[in-house]
Amino acid sequence: MKKITLSLLAALTVIYVAAQVQRQKNNTDGSQKLQMALSAISTMYVDATDNKKIVEDAIVGMLEKLDPHSNYLDPDETKEMTVPLQGNFDGIGIQFNMLTDTLYVIQVIPGGPSEKVGLMAGDRILLVDDTLIAGVKMKNNDIMSRLRGPKGTTVVVKVQRNRNSELLEFKITRGKIPMHSLDASYMLDKTTGYIKLNRFAATTADEFREAAAKLKKEGMKNLVLDLQGNGGGYMNIAIELADEFLDKDKLIVYTQGSKQPREEAKSTAQGGFETGRLIVLVDESSASASEIVSGAIQDWDRGVLVGRRTFGKGLVQKPVPLPDGSMIRLTVARYYTPSGRFIQKPYENGKQEDYRHDLIDRYNRGELLSADSIHFPDSLKFNTLKTQRAVYGGGGIMPDIFIPVDTTLYTDYHRKVNAAGLLNRVAMNYLDRQRSELSNKYHTFKAYKQKFRVTDDILQELKDLAATDSIEYNEEQYAKSEPLISLQIKALIARDMYEMNEYFQIINDANESLKEALRIINDPEAYNKELGVV
Repeated sequence: MKKITLSLLAALTVIYVAAQVQRQKNNTDGSQKLQMALSAISTMYVDATDNKKIVEDAIVGMLEKLDPHSNYLDPDETKEMTVPLQGNFDGIGIQFNMLTDTLYVIQVIPGGPSEKVGLMAGDRILLVDDTLIAGVKMKNNDIMSRLRGPKGTTVVVKVQRNRNSELLEFKITRGKIPMHSLDASYMLDKTTGYIKLNRFAATTADEFREAAAKLKKEGMKNLVLDLQGNGGGYMNIAIELADEFLDKDKLIVYTQGSKQPREEAKSTAQGGFETGRLIVLVDESSASASEIVSGAIQDWDRGVLVGRRTFGKGLVQKPVPLPDGSMIRLTVARYYTPSGRFIQKPYENGKQEDYRHDLIDRYNRGELLSADSIHFPDSLKFNTLKTQRAVYGGGGIMPDIFIPVDTTLYTDYHRKVNAAGLLNRVAMNYLDRQRSELSNKYHTFKAYKQKFRVTDDILQELKDLAATDSIEYNEEQYAKSEPLISLQIKALIARDMYEMNEYFQIINDANESLKEALRIINDPEAYNKELGVV
């Protein structure tokens, strides 16, 4: 008996030791391994090290391997993250990224000080008040402190445009930056309203309701909702907006992850536009929250989607605050449309480069020009919830009516003068000379839109500026693009004379998706046919 007890004790001891070894091995493979590596670097590495930076780089490296939308924000980036989605602030009105130690303007906020002087997306700001900020590894918060400041103060920036060696100088008077998410709302005809949203910010649903109420007073019975170029924003705001179009107890979206139980968002009885024909405009830049809204509308056969396949972001990020004020935005769930579609476009091990090039790949495949180049496997086929129309998941939301990118008016000459900011410059130069005369001649925007014409003198100034910028004149290309050039200059003058709303009332004359939407929405038979209603 004693021998058996000793044998059992020995066996248990072996099991215990093996478990401890395995636990130690598991720890070494995980968090303890990271701690040991950091300790070794900080105590033995040949040069002085910045442990904080090493930890941040390790976090960034881990997140990059997960998916394209999980990312790390340092304390300053965390503070700035929500600025485009909340309230107003004093500054020059740009959004930017730092790439290879250079500030790239990625968006000029409509109506802001930078847009008014002609700063453009793609510009590289090299100097701020004669202080070099490019190539010197300056932190984002240091750059922000130079660009931001009290309303009414000025800042001088020098920018490189299209890699031209000669820098452009802009003197910008800081102001209150408008952060409205609604770009335009107006009547397209006697019964059809138009509302364009550029993002899903904290105030978006309220802005929409206010605009819709105003348009209803003007006779709106049908609506075109423009989400082209809308990259998304707050998920709860997308749910709130979708609720405006759906009657009570309709599933809008649900989320689920391996560690997150299924959560559903349903519509209430509070919708303000639950009847009336509805068309939603989307394109390859409509993403995230835009896809939640358009997916719910399509799945419930509530409206017709017009345009091109959307971006394809179906991942939900949760902010994880860290003790030093930094933050991890971690993907915790996938979201699905009411029919069960998962619309996240494919990614492999978080490969950022391939993911970012997806839109270029779509163009190269001909997808932006022809719907015939888009193929969905049967495994991604779903059905809408009322009329059982076929819809597809797996990489964006395919609209009901495809509208190719319009290439009829676009040429290399137009692209170059536009990229050089010359259309903006010509419009501003003309306004500087003629503002008083224009105000006296066109007392209303309606009169301006009907009667103002871009003159030959204005167009000649554009050609002269292009020649000065070493843009070679091409008669054939200019003739092809001249209608578009004139329309854009007219719209830019209207924007500065009036508001962004008036800019879109002019520039939308070249919006092929909107033209088709207006045709369909005024033809009940065609509209119902697209929805499978007989």
